[in-house]
Amino acid sequence: MIEVYGLSKHYGQVKAVNDVSFTVGKDQVLGFLGPNGAGKTTVMKVLTGYHFPTGGTALVDGISVQDFPVEVKKRIGYLPESVPLYGDLTVDEYLSFIAAARLIPADKRKRAIDACLDSCGLRPYRSRKIETLSKGYKQRAGLAQAIIHDPPILILDEPTTGLDPNQIIEIRSLIRELGKRKTVILSTHILQEVAAVCSQVLIINEGRIAAQGRPEEIAGAMRGGDTWELVLKGAAASSIGEKLTRLGKGPASVTAEDLNDGMVSLSFFVPGAEIPGREEAGGEYFDGEAIFDWAVAEKLKILKMNRKTLSLEDIFVQLTKEEGGPADSEGAPA
Repeated sequence: MIEVYGLSKHYGQVKAVNDVSFTVGKDQVLGFLGPNGAGKTTVMKVLTGYHFPTGGTALVDGISVQDFPVEVKKRIGYLPESVPLYGDLTVDEYLSFIAAARLIPADKRKRAIDACLDSCGLRPYRSRKIETLSKGYKQRAGLAQAIIHDPPILILDEPTTGLDPNQIIEIRSLIRELGKRKTVILSTHILQEVAAVCSQVLIINEGRIAAQGRPEEIAGAMRGGDTWELVLKGAAASSIGEKLTRLGKGPASVTAEDLNDGMVSLSFFVPGAEIPGREEAGGEYFDGEAIFDWAVAEKLKILKMNRKTLSLEDIFVQLTKEEGGPADSEGAPA
């Protein structure tokens, strides 16, 4: 649905976005993650046709953003960080105005308005002036204007900024539902947002892509594998290394320590993790099921088992902590 190749955007000498490439498939929710000033908003404004790129190509539903920006806008629902609302209008009046601006035929506008009111939980508030709504419901009204023309693609820039915890939960739930039938790009610097809503992650820093994929894939690539931690009963630490050789070709970096009551604390690292949770070794896989089967075959009892991976917070910090400096200003938006 979205294809970006070598995208760059410069503001004078400032390189807000530099050689960015990524794709987003149908019905995916992509978390566009990065620190403030990383270039997230700039990429989104290019994708929505509000800014033209300095270089590279951006395709939305196979259509060039540079060549056919109006056609692209027909296929996108955009929620900017500052929601464009008119407080003196009722929700119904506001959405009627948006429907007309979107060139929805007059005989289809009521149906379109009713559908987005239902999707966003706004039907009970349709006669309320927008200025009287809570911030959470104003955000819902912003989402309603983004989906009123039923676009296949949604681009949401910091949709939960400034909301209280209950409002954040409500908006995230709404985004998850929309993501079941639309392609969504969700820009945020809130790590919990990505973990709660997104199926894929793209981390951008100083205008460049630092990593992309599922969080567990990025973690595995950064670590070069995963660490498994177990507490076993039925073997001594001195003998556990020999038993482990029967698990595939044997893991690396094994440490074992005898505990009280005949228990052993065991930790081992599995290198080359390309498939999260299923690390191949000698034709077998180091996933939880394989380790359990190995323990049963060795007549060992597993009292505790944990696959230790980098958290999304760990990933974010490692990828962004060494580089700094604002890429954005009023003349070079994020």
